[in-house]
Amino acid sequence: MDAFKQQEPKTPLHFTLSSWDQEEGGITAGFTGRRGGLGTAPYDTLNLAFHVGDDHDTVIHNRRMLAEHLGFTLQDWTCAEQVHGRRIAVIGEMDRGAGSTGRHTAIQDSDGLLTDVPGVLLTSFYADCVPLYFLDPVRGVVGLAHAGWKGTVSGIAEAMVERMNEHYGSRSADIRCAIGPSIGMCCYEVDQVVMDRIAGLQLSRERQERPREPFFEEKGGGKTMLNLKEINRHIMIKAGILADHIECTTWCTSCRNDLFFSYRKDGGVTGRMASWMGIRKR
Repeated sequence: MDAFKQQEPKTPLHFTLSSWDQEEGGITAGFTGRRGGLGTAPYDTLNLAFHVGDDHDTVIHNRRMLAEHLGFTLQDWTCAEQVHGRRIAVIGEMDRGAGSTGRHTAIQDSDGLLTDVPGVLLTSFYADCVPLYFLDPVRGVVGLAHAGWKGTVSGIAEAMVERMNEHYGSRSADIRCAIGPSIGMCCYEVDQVVMDRIAGLQLSRERQERPREPFFEEKGGGKTMLNLKEINRHIMIKAGILADHIECTTWCTSCRNDLFFSYRKDGGVTGRMASWMGIRKR
């Protein structure tokens, strides 16, 4: 069974990270699809991001609907302006609701969010990039990271683990991670410019870091099919995460364009899904 369980059709809560919800009763985590909202083409129907050109009130409606479905409010929705970097923002009570109703109030220049505050609903936005989830059940910390190829090569997964260790006193061996729906190696073709950056990661094929799948597959003509999910899993392990503490989806956003927005499949004009993670108030 996939780590991300598809929910009933026509609900905004499409894919839950069900094992975390079951084992950690106070945690909610998951990933939306493209169905169940109010948007019209090319944002049909559950676009959750302001920056793509969709109607502002429609996005607000979709966000409120998802938040309330999860047991939160729109005022709990907390997000950042993503820049494909590795900056991690620690979210306190005063930051709750940042970016919920407009981009000008969002946490600026951040692709990772961490919190230990109950009632904060962390969110991040995607249309092929890789959503990364982090949970320290010992310290009660949850986090999200947005990893496109730039964030991947900058090591945002490692930066998240380091920030959890430094700020909250987490131990890498306690942290659990998940890798959500994103474009797969089957569909993600890149050029030599990207591969030159990937080469700098010095991906190991030895010991615990041995990949379950190839990191990439050369096609010839300077083109390569790239496996961002597996590369991020490898980076997590090198950062001290136990291999059996990482769950990875098989969903490809490009293959299943009927379920997901895909920047590549939709020609660059499309909506955005959201990853979410939060600690419910007791």
